[in-house]
Amino acid sequence: MGPMYYIGLDVHKRMISYCVKEGSGKIHAEGSIPATRLDLDRWLKTLPQPWSAAMEATLFSGWIYDHLKPHAAALKVAHPLMLRAIAAAKKKNDRIDASKICDCLRCDFLPECYMASTEIRERRRTLRYRNLLVRQMVQTKNKIAVLLMEAGVSYNKQKLHKAGYFRELLATNPDLDEGLCSLLRVCRETVVRLQRTENALVRSLERDPLLRERVERLMTIPAVGPITALTWALEVGDVQRLSSIKKAVSYCGLCGAEKSSGNTVQRTPLSKQRNKHLQTTLIEAAKMAPRISPDWAALYDREKQKGNPNRATLAVARKLVAYLVAVDRRQKDFLVVENQDRTAA
Repeated sequence: MGPMYYIGLDVHKRMISYCVKEGSGKIHAEGSIPATRLDLDRWLKTLPQPWSAAMEATLFSGWIYDHLKPHAAALKVAHPLMLRAIAAAKKKNDRIDASKICDCLRCDFLPECYMASTEIRERRRTLRYRNLLVRQMVQTKNKIAVLLMEAGVSYNKQKLHKAGYFRELLATNPDLDEGLCSLLRVCRETVVRLQRTENALVRSLERDPLLRERVERLMTIPAVGPITALTWALEVGDVQRLSSIKKAVSYCGLCGAEKSSGNTVQRTPLSKQRNKHLQTTLIEAAKMAPRISPDWAALYDREKQKGNPNRATLAVARKLVAYLVAVDRRQKDFLVVENQDRTAA
């Protein structure tokens, strides 16, 4: 094999800027190409062999990564926030960005981030789309309540979104005119349609052969349902990449950042550097867990006695992460062993 060539790619929606350098740092080629598969294939034929490449993680990086990976000796994706700190400069454009990414790769300074397999990313896209449907469904339900309040209509909050009560409300309430009734019916039909689509997406993921066994194993943990199990499996990907429970807790956004200088140590609230999908799901699961399991309730009460219910919820969420990591790594069902103290295997 000949000497390795290093390529930095600055990826955008319509154009990709590239910089090809030799190991010594000499520029072999640079320029830009349209961000299409056909133009990438033409560009690949002009590259010297062997080559390795790096790009920043963006919305458009996934399909480019999949397209280039079979042709590269190595292909890496850089963490955007850390890369920004390394490559900060007064003058910034696509050509310079591509050159700096190339230099980071060549000098082994690239802050690489994890890239899940194509199969996991495709299923993760489906789960995130399901989350979008849930948000839209909640917004539509809230709109129904707003429309009723604007008209001064009294209603039962607990029964409002049940089909029988909703039909009765529209049929018997004299304060609802025909125009408002039509809007309410449209909102109700939207909610039903979104609910059916959301249920179908979740069922398809639960029955997927790639995920079924793993999800069933994770659901043996008390308070872990299908959504929490699917979110963990698809957002984490390969659990072996999380070398410790502390790193898993940090990845899920359940700890604060630390800023230390000299003898001064400053703790900040929950860090924004996290997987927001996992963080939201685990916090919601931690809120429900004390209602489902006595063990979770005991942990929550013990932490709440220290004075802050939010910290108690975080403590439950961190313990939940520890169980998820243990079950996922060992590939064994969750088991509670009865001793003087109850511990989880």
